[in-house]
Amino acid sequence: MLERLFFEVDADFSRTRLDDYLFEKMPALSRMYLRELIKTENCEVNGIHENAGHKLRPKDFVEIEFDPTRGTAMQPENIPLEIVYEDAYIVVVNKAAGMLVHPTHRDKNGTLLNGLAHHLNKNINGSRTIRPGLVHRLDKQTSGLIIVAKTVRVHRVLADHFKRKLIEKRYIALVEGLVREEEGIIESPIGRYADLKLWNIKQDGKHAMTNFWVRKRHANTTLVDLEPVTGRTNQLRIHCASMGHPIVGDIQRGGSQYERLCLHAWKLSLKHPCSGQVLSFEIPIPKDFA
Repeated sequence: MLERLFFEVDADFSRTRLDDYLFEKMPALSRMYLRELIKTENCEVNGIHENAGHKLRPKDFVEIEFDPTRGTAMQPENIPLEIVYEDAYIVVVNKAAGMLVHPTHRDKNGTLLNGLAHHLNKNINGSRTIRPGLVHRLDKQTSGLIIVAKTVRVHRVLADHFKRKLIEKRYIALVEGLVREEEGIIESPIGRYADLKLWNIKQDGKHAMTNFWVRKRHANTTLVDLEPVTGRTNQLRIHCASMGHPIVGDIQRGGSQYERLCLHAWKLSLKHPCSGQVLSFEIPIPKDFA
């Protein structure tokens, strides 16, 4: 059964996008569903159907009709998390290998966002819910540093910083074989093969670029630092495999069987989205890489 809600916009939300406003006011619903409601004209501003980017003004009257059973899959769960840094605006987490970052249609529980939904709201007594905002992602099997926004405005700032390449990310990987060069650049386009449901090197794909540096050579493997200049799906796994050195544990792309994918986001540097202070975080190489 559909429900209808009404909101009068106050001065604090002046010039806020319609979708951001609804996201703040209705945290139990996913952003995707809210945008769907706007697109299908189930939301009105002053009696008019506006688009998601419409900027609101004080005293605007917002009316929305929605299905309350279409709630977000991001239910709070008391999951142990390694919090590296936290303030009123952001939280930085060392994500474990094997943990999904966000719920999917198939896996709705046990994800990083489920855990953060619990962590960020466990001591809040008021009606406002802090909704963790995902700015970037890590593969399920990749461990390491990930930053999450606590408000819509901070999410928008961080997303802009990522787009402008103001945030530095460094990974470390254990790859098969001995990499001869001390450093280099891998530059190959990446696209999706729909029939195989696989991302890989594709001549008509999107430009992708990765910098690498050798840290240490073992008997049959090499420890390398990786810097993704672009941010394509599975970029580091694809680029390492493309130069003949798949990541250990990446069976799909030629890596040997191992207890985990040996890819770890060890460094994250950024300007704080509110204070402008430069923050830099580093965490050790996982012991299981040895």
